[in-house]
Amino acid sequence: MKAYLQFAVIALLNIYLACGFTTPISHEGRRVVISDSSVRTRSASSLQMAKISEKEAQGAIDKVVAALRKDKTANEELGQLKQVNNILGFGSPQKGKIAVRFNASFQKGGKGLSSIPLPFGLGQSNKSEGRGTMVGQVKASVNEQTGKVIECSVFRDLGYGRAFNLKV
Repeated sequence: MKAYLQFAVIALLNIYLACGFTTPISHEGRRVVISDSSVRTRSASSLQMAKISEKEAQGAIDKVVAALRKDKTANEELGQLKQVNNILGFGSPQKGKIAVRFNASFQKGGKGLSSIPLPFGLGQSNKSEGRGTMVGQVKASVNEQTGKVIECSVFRDLGYGRAFNLKV
């Protein structure tokens, strides 16, 4: 029974890793290590990752925003990037590479103005209502030394729909 359980755990972990997920963390806060003979755990704190500051991450986000605003295909497919709504995360998974993830508002044609009538028959307001605005999740990597965007994907429906990949 123990050998069957070990085989099942190893098979599930291999499927987990094949789907592109990182090595799972057990409920005790230890990384699971897969070897040929058995499944062991080691402390998760032994992993070394490069740390970046919030200022460096903001610089990387600015580079990605500039690249998306400048790209003609992105403007046709997604619309003009209007604003960064919120920053979801940043880090440095590899040396010399800054990874960022944030939500951004894109707006295709139209001014997004409402047609709310003004009082006393003075016409209609020009209040911006945000019509035609799509919020997408942007996942990008930037070279730390050059500031060049390495890869950039925009997920339209929070990852459930189509994604736009920026050609770099």
